[in-house]
Amino acid sequence: MELNTTIGWHIMAKTAAVQHMRENEAIPDIDIYCGTATPEMARIVAERLGRPLGRREVDHFADGECHVQIHESVRGRDIYIVQSTCPPVNEHLMELLVMIDAFRRASANRITAIMPYYGYSRQEKKSTGREPITAKLVANLLTIAGANRVVAIDLHSPAIQGFFDIEMIHLTAISLLANHLRTHIDVHDAVLVTPDTGRVKVAEMYANLLNVPLVVMHKRRSGERGEGVEVGVVVGSVEGKRPIIVDDIVATGSTIITCAKTLLDAGAVPNMTVVLTHGVFSPVAEERLAMPEITQIVLTDTIPFHTPSLQQKTAVLSVAP
Repeated sequence: MELNTTIGWHIMAKTAAVQHMRENEAIPDIDIYCGTATPEMARIVAERLGRPLGRREVDHFADGECHVQIHESVRGRDIYIVQSTCPPVNEHLMELLVMIDAFRRASANRITAIMPYYGYSRQEKKSTGREPITAKLVANLLTIAGANRVVAIDLHSPAIQGFFDIEMIHLTAISLLANHLRTHIDVHDAVLVTPDTGRVKVAEMYANLLNVPLVVMHKRRSGERGEGVEVGVVVGSVEGKRPIIVDDIVATGSTIITCAKTLLDAGAVPNMTVVLTHGVFSPVAEERLAMPEITQIVLTDTIPFHTPSLQQKTAVLSVAP
């Protein structure tokens, strides 16, 4: 994982951009485009790089088929497409694939798909028999469509990098989120809590950056699709401490709410901070995260935040600049 998270900096590092930025010049030979998932992020990235956002049209035929038209020549250009495959995942993924194909057929020199949120990343292995590994299928589709490189932030499983036969760059928002926590909350009586033993290494990075103790919760999932969550064991003391619960994705909020209740039962202070990279936030998650003992939520803008009821206690950090 690359610790410098921001997409704008990554593009500069991968081009001759640094020298041009020092000379206050626009970066040559690269163009920034976006789909309909994260246009504001793409606008900020383009502004940071001193480039106009590329002109394109994305619309749909009467039967729902996606159509893309590029409104300028891209022959020989280095193309960056900023598009999270966030809900509706299938729509945004298909849109990205169609855009990649359009640029390939228009003779772009190189195409980089920047996917801040990699949809289907939680289907990276078989949980039972006769299941697909859809994260691998998405990697195949991106390659076949014509992408030369893919960039993602905080993949649910780092092993997804190995699904690609093209260059795959995995960035992380850990330093961005940890820096915010250091400057906005008092961590002297805090503990860093991971609700999943599979993410202990990530949690250790947070704990080291914040210089706080690490608490590990052993989570078990139940139900046909793993919707149910039970916490079996809490490793570490939380009594009288303020928990900072970290996770990569919050979709239904079942893991967070179960962990929060377990921590309260173990004597934690009812003043919890939830930190995550990707806020999928289904309607039921909105209701669960409204729990008054969760006083602060910190997340990134890899998925646009549209949850007004949580606005007051939520800080959204941009991965774009």
